This record gives sequence, C-alpha cells and structure tokens, in this order.
Amino acid sequence: MVVVRASGPADLPAVRVLLTDASLPLDGVDEAFGHGVVAESSGEVVGAAAIEPYGADGLLRSVVVASSLRRSGLGRSLVGAAEDAARALGIRDLYLLTETAIDWFPRLGYTPLARDAAPATIAASVEFTVSCKDTGVLMHRRLDGRG
Repeated sequence: MVVVRASGPADLPAVRVLLTDASLPLDGVDEAFGHGVVAESSGEVVGAAAIEPYGADGLLRSVVVASSLRRSGLGRSLVGAAEDAARALGIRDLYLLTETAIDWFPRLGYTPLARDAAPATIAASVEFTVSCKDTGVLMHRRLDGRG
C-alpha cells in the first residue's frame, strides 16, 4: 500500500535519489520540500512533489515517481496532494516548469504559457533561473476552479 503524506527533513535523502534517478534537477530541493509531499510504500519513499509558495502564487516542482511505479496513478495522487497543500498555504495560481512531462500535466488541468507570462516571483525562483534557465515549458493551473 502506498501512502501520500507531508514530507519531512528525514525524507530528503530519498527524494534526492529519486530525482537523480529521474535526471531531474536538485537545485533548491531542500528548501522546496519545506512544503512537500512524499509517497511511501513499505517504509520507502517512492514518490515526491514540492510546493514553493510566493504569496498567492506557487511553484509545483520536483514531481517524481520511482520508475517501478510509473503509470500507476501515483503521480496524479502526488500532484493532487501537493495542490491541496498549496491551497492550505493560500495559493490560488500554481505554476510549473517541465521538460519531460509536457503532455502529462495538461491531463491534470495545467495549460502551457509563454515563459515571459510568469509572475516576477516565479520568474526569480531557483527553478526558473538555475534549473530550467533556458528550457522547460511553463504551465499554469488556477486552484480555485476559475480556470
């Protein structure tokens, strides 16, 4: 059984391994997982997602699932739990940058945007300025149901 729960500092080494195995960036990961979720199975972290809050805007990042559990619906569960965490933080607009899941995130309600459409706070994030400085598709989802 897989359980999705809030992440804690003890989860960071396992999260880093998952991200490295998936060839995803580690820049700013420790700080981002101050508001993250992990999926755990038999005491092992098998998935993760983090939220960086910037007032009413937030950045969804580091969404990762162990290769053995991909296509199981776990990614969808992690994003849903991260969105719930974002709402609890007062975030109304959630953004992300992706190079590898451009076709997947729209199935979860995210729409592509031009990179220059990012709010200044998101555009100044580590994810935007270091990890995906020149690459990555910007996507957005309104969390209050207004599109």
